Amino acid sequence: MTELHEAVALGDYDLVDEILRTGRCDPNHKDADWHDRTPLHWAAARGQSELVKLLVNHGARHCLRSDVGWTPAHFAAESGRLGVLRTLHSLHAAMDATDFFGDTPKRLAEIYGHQDCSRFLEKAEEESRNYRRTAAMKGISLDQRDEDWELKKDELLRNPPCSWERYTPSAQKKNRKKKGKQ
Repeated sequence: MTELHEAVALGDYDLVDEILRTGRCDPNHKDADWHDRTPLHWAAARGQSELVKLLVNHGARHCLRSDVGWTPAHFAAESGRLGVLRTLHSLHAAMDATDFFGDTPKRLAEIYGHQDCSRFLEKAEEESRNYRRTAAMKGISLDQRDEDWELKKDELLRNPPCSWERYTPSAQKKNRKKKGKQ
């Protein structure tokens, strides 16, 4: 964990600002010991909207994903951080990104019972898709792809760890069918 990760996890705005201004840490560094979380993931999970803005203003990419494909919006949705979701949406983060298991931030908000987040994300997902379509039509390039994650995801799909195989969408359908027959 870098000094920046720690400062963000603690919510120390002034220290984060100093680290970013002096260039001591990369705001997009993925911490392998913490499942490839970036400082932006920590800010989103902790509900730190002002830190989210500060990090993005200093080059943090809101499209970067954890080891299972979570974006900062996934972390905010899991924790019920509506303010952060609104901030990420205003910064044109993809609000409908799916993780390795096919879950969107909206689905996580539903799973964890954050109804206000789920309602917001229902509209934000559609607006996010519309924004991407409009940008594509106008030839505007968006930063919505984590190249490292795409490579890792392809490898996981080819060689899933045994414990992950049961979490694939097809395995989940089989399990639901089995439970329904009992």
